[in-house]
Order: sequence, then C-alpha cells, then structure tokens
Amino acid sequence: MEQQEKFEYILRLGDNSLILGQRLGEWCGHGPALEEDIALTNISLDLIGQARSFLDYAGKVEGNGRDEDQLAFFRDVRQYRNVILLEQPNGHFGDTIARQFLYDHYSFLLYSELMKSADEQLVAIAAKSIKEVTYHRRHSSEWMIRLGDGTEESKVKIQESLNYLWNYSGEMLTPDSLDKKALAAGIGVDLEKIAKHWHANVADVLAQATLDLPESGWMHSGGKKGVHSEHLGFLLAEMQHIPRSYPDAKW
Repeated sequence: MEQQEKFEYILRLGDNSLILGQRLGEWCGHGPALEEDIALTNISLDLIGQARSFLDYAGKVEGNGRDEDQLAFFRDVRQYRNVILLEQPNGHFGDTIARQFLYDHYSFLLYSELMKSADEQLVAIAAKSIKEVTYHRRHSSEWMIRLGDGTEESKVKIQESLNYLWNYSGEMLTPDSLDKKALAAGIGVDLEKIAKHWHANVADVLAQATLDLPESGWMHSGGKKGVHSEHLGFLLAEMQHIPRSYPDAKW
C-alpha cells in the first residue's frame, strides 16, 4: 500500500470521529435533561480524543509536517473524508440518537476488527477506543429501545428519524478501492464482514424497540472521497473560525 493511500485511510478514521464529535458538542448546554447533556458532551470528548490520535498518526504517515491541529483546522470541505451520515444536523434528540445508534454499532465492530491490524499504532488506538465505543453503543441502543417502546409520539418520531438516516448508513459498510487495498495490506478491516454483523445487531435492537427495520435501497455516498452535503461547510466554518482567524497563535 502506498504511503499516500495509507494516509488517506487513516484520515478517514480520524475525520469520522472529528466530525461526529463536533456535531455532538453542539448539544452542550442544550440537552433534554442534565444527565443527557453531560452524556452527549462526554461522548463528544471521547470522539475528539479518538480523532486526535488518528490525525496525529495520519500526519506522521504523510510526512509533510502537518500535525493533528493543522489537519483538523486547515483543510477545506473537499479534503475531508468522513462519511456523509456524520455531518447531518443534530435535529431533535431522536435524530441525534438514531444517527449515533447507526454509527455506534459500526464503530464497535470497526475497532474490534482494527485491533487485529498489522499496523501496531492502529491497534493501539483501537484498543483504547473500544472501551469508549462499547459505552457509546449501549447508550444509543438503550435510548432507541426507550423511545421506540415508549409513548406513541416518541415511537413515531424515532421511526421517522431512523427511516431518514438509514439511507446514509450504507457508505460506512460498503468498501471502495481504498478499503480493499487497506484490507489486502493487512492494515484495514473487512467491511463486508462488518456489514453482516452490523445488520444482525441493529435488527436485534430494533426488534426490542418495536421499531421497523427500514428497507435498504439507494444509499448516499461520496464522503469518503470528499464529496459532501451542504451541511459540512457550515460545520467546518464554525469549528475552524478561531484557528483560521489566529493561525499563528500558540494555545
């Protein structure tokens, strides 16, 4: 696997954590209850920590002197490699939980497989992160069950959230040429294997939540290659404002 390809692969992992972490950080001070406000903020911090580890390593693999801050704050929209699901707006609480639920089941399987990577640094990051994503998965799954098997209104709203976001989930689970090269090189994971377990695990939770499993059809894609929705630009504008306004500042 070429150096640039390895850099791109690690960048994808870091960008997923970074963008979702930024989205969840928007809930700080706005959660539906104090406990949940704190929970979402803590999950955001976990994700930002994962992003720092991946982006720091990506910068070293690239070899051009860029560190985690430069990769996070001084790239433009088309240079980001996160899946489109994660840049979608928070919406109401159910929208956020549905988005988190779909990603948490993916990230748990991803890190479980990444711990078998031939790359020692990726193994170390995954081994540290798996403890966090285990909690994330339990948290979002419990909320899916609570909302789905709750009131009539909560059931309708969370089903609508799930139906809408489902069409963004396929990008995580569908390997492209870079994913296949990373797998062949022994560094990446088998997304087709993950997809089978993901569908089974998600279906099990939805059954407990008395929610309908959405029909799989056309899926949004392009994020892994830098083609994003309009939402990412606004997110980056807010996230990058201070560092770009004071690029020489030392924090």
